[in-house]
Amino acid sequence: MADSKMIVSFGEMLIDFVPTASGVSLAEAPGFLKAPGGAPANVAIAVARLGGRAAFIGKLGDDEFGRMLAAILRQNGVTDAGVVFDSGARTALAFVTLRADGEREFMFYRNPSADMLLTEQELNLDIIKKASVFHYGSISLIAEPCRTAHLRAMEAAKEAGAILSYDPNLRLPLWPSAEVAREQILSIWDQADIIKVSDVELEFLTGESSVEDEVAMKLWRDNLKLLLVTIGEKGCKYYTKDFKGTVDSFKVVQVDTTGAGDAFVGAMLSKLVQDLSALQDENKLREVLSFANAGGAITTTKKGAIPSLPTEGEVSKLMQGA
Repeated sequence: MADSKMIVSFGEMLIDFVPTASGVSLAEAPGFLKAPGGAPANVAIAVARLGGRAAFIGKLGDDEFGRMLAAILRQNGVTDAGVVFDSGARTALAFVTLRADGEREFMFYRNPSADMLLTEQELNLDIIKKASVFHYGSISLIAEPCRTAHLRAMEAAKEAGAILSYDPNLRLPLWPSAEVAREQILSIWDQADIIKVSDVELEFLTGESSVEDEVAMKLWRDNLKLLLVTIGEKGCKYYTKDFKGTVDSFKVVQVDTTGAGDAFVGAMLSKLVQDLSALQDENKLREVLSFANAGGAITTTKKGAIPSLPTEGEVSKLMQGA
């Protein structure tokens, strides 16, 4: 592993089409705005916007939308040398409605989309081997050949000494069934060093509608250095081998929760990569997670994921103001 402090994010990048009016169904929407997204890409951009080094690995359609997304990575300071293009498949699209309560509903166009067709041979192993942290989700596990590419990329990163970071980022409509989703998401659980789940994902994976410690600990494995459960505006819970606790979030006026989890992960990884000893030092870890909570909170105050990802200055300002 090069001592690059680089965070390499693997998976899907797509375009969200968001209604121009809030609180309406897709059918009722008078129009849509296009918003670049995809959780792993959001994390990479979140890291870069906070001043960190980030790269993205994935496949886009060789179409106007795919070229636009690659340009957005570059404009945001993310290395795109691991991006490949597919001339036979389109860039993925998702129609996202923001309900009146700010939560989201999704309808996906991926049959198949370019991101699903990334092959093992197309992986840029040079970039993967430079990663200090290798971050991924579970959407890239849904279909071959991307699933095999995902597993190979994890293996190469691990061999090179990277910390593996996993945010399952559950999108049930994309899976054949809830059972398959649960099984596949958990199939790589014992390989990660850091796992972040939301309260909704915790309930889905454990079958229990509670965020109590004994429920979260059902997801603990000895391979883990850190397990995180985000609990919306209440902040996050953390578990390591030696300590556990809760870090409160910051009070903000929420407009749109899109990208908040990705901002949280990007902010957390951007700090951890600078000082991995925080994984063994509770005071340092709480500072990292407070920074991550602030990053997530700021992202909810504006519409869209990428436009609302914060700078280091914005995060510091919110933390000082509190």
